[in-house]
Amino acid sequence: MEVYLPIAEVNVDVFLIFFLSSIVGLLSGLFGVGGGFLMTPFLIFMGIPATYAVANEANNILAASVSGSLTHWFKNTLDYKMGFMIVIGGVAGTILGILTFSYFKEIGKIDLIISLAYMYVLAIIGTLMLIEGVAEIDRIRKKIILKKKLHHHYWIHGLPFRMRFPKSKLYESIFTPILLGLIVGFVAAIMGVGGAFLLVPAMIYIIGMPTKLVPGTSLFVTVFITAIVTVLHAFNYQSIDLVLVTILILGSIFGVQIGQKVGQYLDGSELKTLLAMLLLLVGVAMAYNTFFKEGSTIFNGKQSITKVELNAFSEFILALSVNQPMLYGLISIILAISLGVLASYIRKRISDHRKKMLAAANK
Repeated sequence: MEVYLPIAEVNVDVFLIFFLSSIVGLLSGLFGVGGGFLMTPFLIFMGIPATYAVANEANNILAASVSGSLTHWFKNTLDYKMGFMIVIGGVAGTILGILTFSYFKEIGKIDLIISLAYMYVLAIIGTLMLIEGVAEIDRIRKKIILKKKLHHHYWIHGLPFRMRFPKSKLYESIFTPILLGLIVGFVAAIMGVGGAFLLVPAMIYIIGMPTKLVPGTSLFVTVFITAIVTVLHAFNYQSIDLVLVTILILGSIFGVQIGQKVGQYLDGSELKTLLAMLLLLVGVAMAYNTFFKEGSTIFNGKQSITKVELNAFSEFILALSVNQPMLYGLISIILAISLGVLASYIRKRISDHRKKMLAAANK
């Protein structure tokens, strides 16, 4: 079933977007990382302009991050103090990223920059993960146990203005999390991702946080960064499409729930290797789509050539986006947060119900 996106001005298949978003959500649940670095390329492949793909996927990640961070809040596995330090840098990085985004958009090169960023980032990260995953599988087969230092000391730890982080039991310079946030915010603004694929390993190996606090704190940071990215994109470019965002959010929430359940029964090393192969494939597809496949898309999305007649709802969305961009951005954030909270609430109720059923069965 095709629907016209009034902001992006593209005809898309609702079920195809929902299906792809669900698959990416499932992968996010399996691997414990955000799906923005996969879903944004998929949207581009479907014919959605890169500017709109980046902005709307950032809005989608906001919903998933709200849902995930609430789950960790219930479990008390979140370091707020460290998270706020990263957010400070993230705000500055996001603003810098938007300014960079604006520059390349003005000179007409933003689509190429986004494609190149994904191509290189996915290729590099995918290759590193594949090497590590294959090596880890080989060590497991040979029953080789390596003792690794959890926290290495780098030059960044010698910076001034040290602060105590009681929850993580750390004492280090505030510039460490702030600089990390700066990088993540910049990447999020350019690529429309939450930055978890950079943030999570950096929090473990550079900041030195306990592993159990990393996922929740990462999601907490992502909530703020993606919210800022969403508002800035809505205000500067009017590129948030509520129709597209709603489909993406519903699909990703559905997929994440399944992925988290399935992931409990699969081997972590093999999952890491599979994810690495997937990243490499998407990177290759981005390269092909950028340099060799002109005037068409990999999926069956259809870009509009003529203006279609809009219904009342689409006209309202378009008018609100143009005339009240800040309000429109806030509505986008409220929609994402509301759906994220609702998903977290439903999941908690189902979990509580299952616990009661098991308790009753054991009596």
